[in-house]
Amino acid sequence: MRCPFCRNDDSRVVDSREADEGQAIRRRRSCTACGKRFTTVEEAVLAVVKRSGVTEPFSRDKVVRGVARACQGRPVDPDALALLAHQVEETVRASGTAEVPSHEVGMAILGPLRELDAVAYLRFASVYRNFSCVADFEAEIADLRGRLAAEPEDQGTEHESV
Repeated sequence: MRCPFCRNDDSRVVDSREADEGQAIRRRRSCTACGKRFTTVEEAVLAVVKRSGVTEPFSRDKVVRGVARACQGRPVDPDALALLAHQVEETVRASGTAEVPSHEVGMAILGPLRELDAVAYLRFASVYRNFSCVADFEAEIADLRGRLAAEPEDQGTEHESV
């Protein structure tokens, strides 16, 4: 690591700590030439490979914007969208690969969105899964109804009628 003061290429690590909920490592370094100390933050870059082959960094904001469009007009709290984006990032990072296909990001969104709002889930799924006819919607609604019926009633959560 190059020293920001004297531009020397050699430094030693004095202290290391996790940062950003374990997603980054903060290192305190000391330059072997000038003796000054500086801090670096190392973060594993998570890249999304789009269908076109283009690679771009994963963005929680992009997940929130996409899901927010599906939630338009729905009673969904912005904090819930931020939490959903965090869950999606954790799921994608758990795959253990540095580059993840965009399809996997979409799949990681569907589960938490289904739990958050059934109507928003249908909107997102219809675009993401490219529904081509009414039967596709009917099949997905039947699946949602089956999942809702299978949930224990004592959970205390309310689900909108689908």
